[in-house]
Amino acid sequence: MSGGDSEAATDPLVLEFHFDEPPEKLWRALSMPGLREHWLPEAELADPKPSIVTPGEALRYRMRDNEPPFLESVVTFRIDASEAGGSSLHVIHELTDRRVGQDLIPANSNGPPLMRAAA
Repeated sequence: MSGGDSEAATDPLVLEFHFDEPPEKLWRALSMPGLREHWLPEAELADPKPSIVTPGEALRYRMRDNEPPFLESVVTFRIDASEAGGSSLHVIHELTDRRVGQDLIPANSNGPPLMRAAA
């Protein structure tokens, strides 16, 4: 893997959605655990409480994969009112695990065998 590939692997995934509903309705669906549980189960979260809250505007949750290698990430939800009267939702998913992008070192050196000299 070249250096450029590892940098691309850590770029955030950004999705944008537009809704006819007002921002307050989206905020309620994101911030209330009972409503959030339908589309973002607590089992997928490293912590069920958001790590960052900007009331009415943004929430950030820490996530952890439930399968090896158990990578950690954060997902941020940003809500903005749209000019047409609805709202837009930006979902930003970033890998935060320090293991992502590191060069892996094989267990063996993959080099030629060396003989020890007798002393």
